[in-house]
Amino acid sequence: MLLIPAIDIIGGRCVRLTKGDYATEKVYSHDPVMVAREMEMLGFKRLHVVDLDGARSKHVVNLDVLRRITAETQLVVDFGGGVKSDDDLAAVLEAGAHMVTVGSIAVTDPERVLSWLKTYGAEHIVLGADVREGRISINGWKEESSISLRPFLDSYMQQGIRHVLCTDISCDGMLAGPSTPLYREIMTAHPDCQLIASGGVSSIDDIRALAAAGIPAVVFGKAIYEGKIDLPSLIAEFPQETPLNYKH
Repeated sequence: MLLIPAIDIIGGRCVRLTKGDYATEKVYSHDPVMVAREMEMLGFKRLHVVDLDGARSKHVVNLDVLRRITAETQLVVDFGGGVKSDDDLAAVLEAGAHMVTVGSIAVTDPERVLSWLKTYGAEHIVLGADVREGRISINGWKEESSISLRPFLDSYMQQGIRHVLCTDISCDGMLAGPSTPLYREIMTAHPDCQLIASGGVSSIDDIRALAAAGIPAVVFGKAIYEGKIDLPSLIAEFPQETPLNYKH
């Protein structure tokens, strides 16, 4: 199983929120690059970077942090938050991200996302599906759309999307366990989906349960920063490898 630690950034700091509420911000480190280096030293190969400032302001903000992470580590980075334009996407890739997670824009401007998919290829675009009570949320989870998860995924998978990052907002930051039945349902409908489960992971047992359910990958953050998971033991149980086409 692919294990992906998350670094969420506000004001250049590594933070975590609860259920996406910016009022719950908790700072875990003033140096996200140091955190990224620590993740690499432990044996992780992937990293999920979220520009929370970007998600809130609707344009990418923390490019400097991304540049430093990609310059100072060999981690395969996927970056999300505030990617709304061609320039945003190009800047993120130029800053060293291997993959870009697109969420809100996939709801508001699907034609643009499909053009990116055609231009950059399915290996570099991750569809962000942030779900609250079955519907997609956008713009830093502050706005609810009228779009339900299933048709949203069906449409994009038919158009060639393969990587999907699905977050159950009700679980995010709660350390109460992930929405394994939801992720299992997605995999049943789309067996070829490279699904990344996100939200609620609180223990190695949670990760084992996701692996047993056939979920290919998991993103987790708060459980790391709150010391809920022994990371060396986790890496020993789930050794990580960098895909050949992503090696620097």
